[in-house]
Amino acid sequence: MYAVAGNEVHNKIDPIQFEVVRSALTQVTEEMAAALRRSAYSTNVKTRQDFSCAFFDRNCKPISQAFTQPVHLGSFVELIPTSVGAYGAENLQPGDMLVVNNPFGGGSHLNDVTVFGPVHHQNELIGYVASLAHHVDVGGGAPASIGPFQEIFQEGVIITPVKLVKQGEINEDIFKLLLAQIRSKRVTAGDFRAQIAANTVGSRRLSEIVRKYGLNEFDRYVTAVIDYTDRRTRAEISDIPDGIYKSESFLDFDGFTENTVTLKTKITVDGETVYFDFDGCDPQRRAPVNSTKAMTFSACAYALRALMAPDLPVNDGFYRHVRMNAKPGTVVHALHPAPVVGGWETQVRVNDMLFRAFAPGMPQKIASSTKAMMAQAGFGIIDQVTGEYHCNYEALAGGYGARETSDGPDAVQQHGQNTENAPVEEVESHFPMRVSQLSLIEDSEGPGKFRGGLGMRRDYHFPDDAATFTVLSDRDLEGPKGIFGGMGGRKAYYILNPDDPERTKTELSSKCVIELKPGDTVSFQTPGGGGYGSPLERDPERVLLDVTLGKINFKRARECYGVIIDNLTNDVDRTATKKLREQIIKSRSSK
Repeated sequence: MYAVAGNEVHNKIDPIQFEVVRSALTQVTEEMAAALRRSAYSTNVKTRQDFSCAFFDRNCKPISQAFTQPVHLGSFVELIPTSVGAYGAENLQPGDMLVVNNPFGGGSHLNDVTVFGPVHHQNELIGYVASLAHHVDVGGGAPASIGPFQEIFQEGVIITPVKLVKQGEINEDIFKLLLAQIRSKRVTAGDFRAQIAANTVGSRRLSEIVRKYGLNEFDRYVTAVIDYTDRRTRAEISDIPDGIYKSESFLDFDGFTENTVTLKTKITVDGETVYFDFDGCDPQRRAPVNSTKAMTFSACAYALRALMAPDLPVNDGFYRHVRMNAKPGTVVHALHPAPVVGGWETQVRVNDMLFRAFAPGMPQKIASSTKAMMAQAGFGIIDQVTGEYHCNYEALAGGYGARETSDGPDAVQQHGQNTENAPVEEVESHFPMRVSQLSLIEDSEGPGKFRGGLGMRRDYHFPDDAATFTVLSDRDLEGPKGIFGGMGGRKAYYILNPDDPERTKTELSSKCVIELKPGDTVSFQTPGGGGYGSPLERDPERVLLDVTLGKINFKRARECYGVIIDNLTNDVDRTATKKLREQIIKSRSSK
C-alpha cells in the first residue's frame, strides 16, 4: 500500500506509472518556462531568466515549480491562495487569468508581477497555472522602478488581483490602464503576453494529462507526489542534527540613515520540522530595505532546500515542514505602506545568515559568505529619434563563498538568485550605451585554504545621451565574511567616472538615483566571496596558479597566503614559503 499525507491510505500506486506522472507534472512547468523565455521581449526575462512558473492544485497547494528562480520558491505559496481567496474561485471561468503584484497580499516587490489562472477539465477545476516575471519597469519614481523610496506608492503600480484575461481574450481596458503607468510600454506588453502564453501552454498540457488518465487518477497521483515529497523531506531533515542554530547579520545602509539594519535568526531543528525565528530583527524602515513575509519565507525555504538532495521535488510536501516566525512590522515582515523594492537585498542577506547558522552542524554542506546582495542596476533613456522610453534592469554577479573542498566560483549569482549574465552585445544592441569594461576584479577574493570567488566589474558608459541611473545594492561598508578561519572578500564599490581624467571621480551610495550627462560612466564593482579555512593552509601551487591567471598579485600571495613566488622562475620558493608561514603563525599566536 502507498501511505499518503494525513495518515490516509490510497489504493496501491504503480511505481512506474507514478514516476511517469510525476515527471509529466514537472515537465509541464518546465515547458511553461521555455515558452515564456522564448516569447519574452526584455533581456531581463528572455535572457537573464528572471521569472518562475508553477502549477497548483484546486486547493492552491503548490505541486510543481520550474527551477529558473529559486528566490521565488516561497512567494508563490502565499500569493496564489491569498489572491484566489480575495477574488473568489467562483468568479473564475475557463480561460480567465488574473494579474497581481501586491507585496502585502503574498507578493514580493512590485516588479515581480504574477499572471495566473484556473485550469478546467470538462468544466471541473483541476488547479491553477502561474507565471511570475520581473518586469523591467512598473512605474514609480525612477526607471526600472528601483531606488531609495520611502513608501510603497513611490515604487510603482500596485496591482491587486484583477482579471487581465477573460475567457481567453485580453481585457484591453485593464491592459491599457496598466501600460499607462509604465515607461517601457512595448517591452512590458511583450513580457505580459509571454506570461499569458506560458500559462496557456501549461493549461493545455495539464488538460492533456487529465484526459489521458482521468480526473480521479490524476488527483490520486498528485496526492501521491505530495506524499512522496513529504516522506523524502522528513528523511532529509532527520539528517540535520537536532538543535538550535543562531546567527546575526546586517545591511550596511538603508538608503536614508547611516544606521545599519540588524538581522537575527534562531533555527530550531526538531525531528521532522525546521522552525525559523527572526525575533530581534530591526523594525521596518522608511527606506527600501524591507522584506515582505513571502520574501523571508522564500529565504527559509531555499536555505533548507539547498541542504537536501538535488532531485527532491518542491511542492506542498516540502513546504509543510518549513515553519517561520517573523514579527509583523519588522524588516523581515513589512506592513503597508512600507517600501519593499529592496526586499530581495534583505532576503539574500537572510539566506547568507541562515547558512552561517547551519555551519557548525553541517560544515561539509555550507559555503562561506557570498556577495549576498542582489546588486541591482537599472537605467532609463528616452530615444531622441522615436521618443520611446527604454528601461534596462539587471542584477549583477559576484564572488561565491568557498566550501570545505573547493574554491568559490568567480562572478556568479548566489543562493536562490539564479539569473544569468546579460550579454554585452545584447545590451549594447538595445540601448544607446556601451559596456566599457566587464572583468573580474583582481585581489577581490576572500583568502582561505579554499578562496572565495572573485567579484566582477561592469562599467556602463553613455557616450551621447543623458540617462537616469539607479543603484539598489549593499556591501559598501563590509565585504562577505570568511568561515572557519577564512578571510573576508573585498567590499563593493559604486563609482561615477572612475577613470576619466576630465571628469570628477565620485564614489556613489549603494542606494541612489543619479542623473547622467552624455559621456558619463558608472562603474559597478561587486564583492568577492569569503574564504574557507586558514589561507596559510592553502596549497602553494594553487596560489601560484591564481597569480599566473591574474586573479591575485605577488604581494597578496605573500601577505595573505604566506607564499613566496620567485619572479624570475615563476615558481614557488618552498623554503622561503615555509619560513614565512611559520613566522606569520608565530606572530599571530603571540598577540
